[in-house]
Amino acid sequence: MDVAGHAEQAARLVNATVLDVDDLVAVLSERPALAARVTDRDCMLVRRLQRDLDPVFRAAAEGRDAAAVEALDALLAAHPVTPRLTPDPHAPSGLRLAVGGRSDAVAEQLLAESLVGLATLVADLGAARLGVCGEPRCSQVWVDTSSNRSRRYCSGRCASRVHVAAHRARRRTPA
Repeated sequence: MDVAGHAEQAARLVNATVLDVDDLVAVLSERPALAARVTDRDCMLVRRLQRDLDPVFRAAAEGRDAAAVEALDALLAAHPVTPRLTPDPHAPSGLRLAVGGRSDAVAEQLLAESLVGLATLVADLGAARLGVCGEPRCSQVWVDTSSNRSRRYCSGRCASRVHVAAHRARRRTPA
């Protein structure tokens, strides 16, 4: 199971605009087997997932780790996850541990993976590894899997904006 990948998937889902099936298919472009099964109901469930996961990231970004953990625990209790062994030709044993939800729905699969990824990451590395972009005009969330806990922005683009603005401000200020 790709714990970091599932946690990052949670951030991508929270950040995504999912108005219709085409939007969710685009989000799942790297997972064609899931993308091929997307329904209107999945889009509705993913929008609910976005609303449910967003407070976890916001609480963590504000340093309210206990609130982030409590919100994540509540989601885990509300959405039971089922682990199972599935074939994986790339694994040494030929198997990998996967998680799923109550049904075979795409949204249930995404929810289960996201919750397990976030819960494992928070348990192993702490809620401080979740956050909201530091660029004032951006509200995207992120997962920090760096070794030095240095992530502060959702993307290189936002990081550049902040750094360029700071540089320009320093140049405008007389010494």
